[in-house]
Amino acid sequence: MKPGRNDPCPCGSGKKYKQCCLGKALNKPLDIVDDIEQILAMNPNLTLDELNVVLQSRMHDLNNRPNPDFFGLTPTQMANWLNAPFHDLAWVTVSTPSDLSGSPVMRYLTLILDEALQGGGSFKATSKGNLPTSLVKQASELLPEFAVSKFPVSIYLNEYAGANEDKFNALHYARVLADIAGIIYQRAGRYHVKKAALKEYQRKGIQAFFKPMLEAAVTGYNWAYMDRWDYDVDLRTFWLFMLWRLQGHASVDQLMDDMLTAFPDLLSMFPPDDYAPPQALLESMIEARFIDRFLGYWGFVVMDPKHFASGAQTPRVVEIQPLLKQTFEFSIENPV
Repeated sequence: MKPGRNDPCPCGSGKKYKQCCLGKALNKPLDIVDDIEQILAMNPNLTLDELNVVLQSRMHDLNNRPNPDFFGLTPTQMANWLNAPFHDLAWVTVSTPSDLSGSPVMRYLTLILDEALQGGGSFKATSKGNLPTSLVKQASELLPEFAVSKFPVSIYLNEYAGANEDKFNALHYARVLADIAGIIYQRAGRYHVKKAALKEYQRKGIQAFFKPMLEAAVTGYNWAYMDRWDYDVDLRTFWLFMLWRLQGHASVDQLMDDMLTAFPDLLSMFPPDDYAPPQALLESMIEARFIDRFLGYWGFVVMDPKHFASGAQTPRVVEIQPLLKQTFEFSIENPV
């Protein structure tokens, strides 16, 4: 016997059928299901084609209605930000800043390209396949020129300075992105820059590679590459939503709340852990992968690494850098 809308759901969830498997079975939001029932009750002679026309109209209205859980985004807008290819993103304009001197990633790429130019298009790798130590030294010497240098803490020396590429995280990240973006490749113990890329560099400068590198960072690069979590949640899916929210309020703590409001099911992707609850694990992952290794390496934001002061936890805020606002211009108002 088919259960009624207000009967207990046969799946055993404890919810009413209309609040559980009815919506799933129809693959429609529950308010659409209610609309259909009302329409059929008032218009019992509707044909299937006429009902489909009404349903399509209701779905269009629902998909283009601002959702409070999405902070004013409509489902259509959110779907674009979560699923669209980099060059098809809507409601945001991605521009190439004229001055990239504040971006560690782009400055390191400049060093790589200049090294190749001096060698006729290539240069020798180390025996381990890393960038040569002379180039690593040049990259380390750039640290005082970046905004992050205002925090003289050892953790940043590992990120933005070092004697070898494999212990110089931001430089290694830049090299990997250049490989993914098709700018460089390694062969026979040497790093080569593709001929077309060298020509572009000579004609347009480092700006020619800003968008290809950025696209590689948010679509091709594995954000789990530099950490040791035994499980993975692909935060790249949410990168533009997170950036939009963080650009509006600059609060890391608020960003965590925003993510749980918009995507509460994320917590179910974390297995039980004896040391930290799922929310703490998600927060750590967002801070490491999105804020530190994406926004930080690109020079979009800086954040004081000191999280505790006098035994009390301090609010986590970022300093939005001019480069971020010059790169991303949203056509959707971001509420505070």
